[in-house]
Amino acid sequence: MSFARRFFSRPTALIGFVLFAAIAIAALLAPLLGRGPFAIVGMPLLPPGTPGVFAGSDVLGRDMAVGLAYGARVSLLVGIASTAGAVGIGVLLGAVAGYYGGLVDDLLMRVTEFFQIIPSFVLLMVLVAFLQPSLGSAVIGIALVTWPQAARVVRGEFLSLRSREFVAAARILGESDARIIFTQILPNALPPIVVVGSMMVGSAILTESALSFLGLGDPNLLSWGSMIGGARSAMWVAWWTTVLPGLAIVVTVLALNFIGDGLNDALNPRRRQ
Repeated sequence: MSFARRFFSRPTALIGFVLFAAIAIAALLAPLLGRGPFAIVGMPLLPPGTPGVFAGSDVLGRDMAVGLAYGARVSLLVGIASTAGAVGIGVLLGAVAGYYGGLVDDLLMRVTEFFQIIPSFVLLMVLVAFLQPSLGSAVIGIALVTWPQAARVVRGEFLSLRSREFVAAARILGESDARIIFTQILPNALPPIVVVGSMMVGSAILTESALSFLGLGDPNLLSWGSMIGGARSAMWVAWWTTVLPGLAIVVTVLALNFIGDGLNDALNPRRRQ
């Protein structure tokens, strides 16, 4: 059975893929909507279904639908970029720790534990405030506080794979440690890394939304978290100003979790058999 058939045989994986694809398409097509997310299009707090603003307007009279589309761009960009950075750090440190073991493993795992025992969101807020709130600082901060999860997974895979016959054969052939790590062991350790990475994207989107809600997001960009934060004073009289961006966050994270479950089934060798 092919990877695609194994993946889409799980109904939740298909649902997650369709939902995420729809959100990604909306994010890509946002500039084609004809106006920016900060453009005033009418009276404040127009309800959904109003002609010209089918998703309603926010407390400043901005189109909610346009804001949601542009918010998807920010959330997906931060989620994917920060996860790529975190997985990159985690793969490098986890691979070195798992391959060499011994003192190197102990040292790198103590560093990993240091980052895990510190309240991650508090550390993230300090980092973002120090770097000045921006899209780049959010990506860097989230990557720096989430890499230990990937490092743990990679280390475990390398510890189990480094004693396999193909690794011993590569050593006998005189291949360097770097070549063995990146061309022999890492490809065999990719399935769990891919699954963990898909889950981390959803977690990063939630984290970025919390930062923006607290006013630590990029002030020049509109994200789902900042939409909720800016409309929290009107949530009791205009439910759509907070419910719609909140629903967008929930659907996106749920879709990514469904995709992660599908990838776990599709890439699991026991499932394949």
